[in-house]
Amino acid sequence: MNILLTGGAGFIGSNLATALLANDSITKVRVLDNLSTGFRQNIEALLTHPKFELIEGDITDFATCENAMKDIQLVSHQAALGSVPRSIADPIGSNEANITGTLNIYTAAKNAKVKRIVYAASSSTYGDSESLPKVEEIIGRPLSPYAVTKYVMELYADVFARTYDMEFIGLRYFNVFGPYQSPKGAYAAVIPLFMDAVLKNEAPTIHGDGSYSRDFTFIGNVVQANINALLTENTDAVNQVYNIAFGESTTLIQLFNYIKEVAGSSLEPVFGPFRKGDIPHSLANIDKAKRLLNYNPSVSVKDGLKIAFEWYKGNC
Repeated sequence: MNILLTGGAGFIGSNLATALLANDSITKVRVLDNLSTGFRQNIEALLTHPKFELIEGDITDFATCENAMKDIQLVSHQAALGSVPRSIADPIGSNEANITGTLNIYTAAKNAKVKRIVYAASSSTYGDSESLPKVEEIIGRPLSPYAVTKYVMELYADVFARTYDMEFIGLRYFNVFGPYQSPKGAYAAVIPLFMDAVLKNEAPTIHGDGSYSRDFTFIGNVVQANINALLTENTDAVNQVYNIAFGESTTLIQLFNYIKEVAGSSLEPVFGPFRKGDIPHSLANIDKAKRLLNYNPSVSVKDGLKIAFEWYKGNC
C-alpha cells in the first residue's frame, strides 16, 4: 500500500516515516512537507530509499494536496502548526494550517477515494475539563486557538466519515517526546528545552511552580499507535478517536529531576510565570486504544528520556 505522510519531515513524522519504510506491507511512503517546522535533515537518510518520495509543498494549497494524493491508499496526517503559545500569538496562522490545511487533505483524499486517514489530534481538546484521567468521551471548553483547531479536525473527520463513507482514526497525542524533537525556536517543547539546558549547563525556566503535570509519551509508543491505526482490520476501531499516551502522570519538577539524573547534572531550574492557555494537569486513560487498536506502550518516561538524552548529546 502507498501512504501519504503529511508533515513527514517533522519530529513525529520523520520517526513515523522511518518505521513505515521498514514495514513490508508498505510499498511507498510519500512525504508532503513545507519544511517550515520540519527539517530536511530529519529525513536526509531516507531520501535515497527506494520506497521514499518527498514533495515539498504546503497543505494550505489544495492543488498541492490533490497532486500528493495520486495513487495513495492510506493517509497519515501529521502536518500542523503546533504549540499553544504560537496559536495565541498567531491564531490566524494556526487556523490556516490546522483547519484549512486539514480540510484540504480530507477533501483531496475523498476525491482520490483514499481508504483511510489517520490524523494527529491532541490532548488539548480536553480544555478546561478537570476530570482525570482523561477519557475520550468527556471534553471541556478549549483554552487556546490551537485547541480549537485540533477539535475542529475531529469534527470534520466525523462529518466526512458519515457523509462520504470514509474511514478516519484520530489519535489524541499527550506530550510526545524523543529523538528529532528540536530544542530550537520560540515554541520548543519542554523536554528538548530541558535536555538542551543540562547539556549547556544553563538553568532552564519552568513556567509556574513545577507542580503542573503531564502524561509524557515516548515517540516509539506514538509510532506504534499510528502504524496499528493505519493497518488495523478491526472494523470497530475506525471512525473513533483515541488517547495516545503512556498513562502516567509526571510533574514538571519531577521531569527535570529525571533528566538531571540521566545527565548526571546538579543544575537547578528557575521559575517563571504560568503560561496562558496551559492546563494544570493532564493524564490519559488509554484503555480504549489498548482494546481496539492493540496499543501497548512499552517505553516508559524514564526509559524514553535515556534514549532521548543520547540523541541530544549527539545532535545538540
